[in-house]
Amino acid sequence: MLKLSKKCEYGLMAVRYLAFNSGRKYSTAREISEYYDIPYELVAKVLQKLARKKVVSSFQGVGGGYFLTRSPEYISIDEVINAIEDNYKITDCMIENGSKSECYLVQNCRIRSPLIKLQEEVDKLFQNMKITHIL
Repeated sequence: MLKLSKKCEYGLMAVRYLAFNSGRKYSTAREISEYYDIPYELVAKVLQKLARKKVVSSFQGVGGGYFLTRSPEYISIDEVINAIEDNYKITDCMIENGSKSECYLVQNCRIRSPLIKLQEEVDKLFQNMKITHIL
């Protein structure tokens, strides 16, 4: 089943919140967690990952918080997902561990090729879909 992790869901929710509140200076992880009723610790971790990948930026101190580094129409869903998940793939056989696939069936698999095409289509969809599409 094609499924995003909770971290990715929370990341998309956080970025959506920041996009909605872009008129304000900063939004905190606490605000976001309370608004969506999701765990603060996970929101904070996700925002840190997004900050490391420069999707969001942060300002420390009193009145500090997070804000989008660019306008929502220039931030793709793919960018958010890949900032949070190192290897977002629809099956284990597409996740490389060094030069070897994670799946032990890869040598005998007959569906890998069509699934690679499906992964490419999912990737294109996420790359073309911007934050403005989820507002």
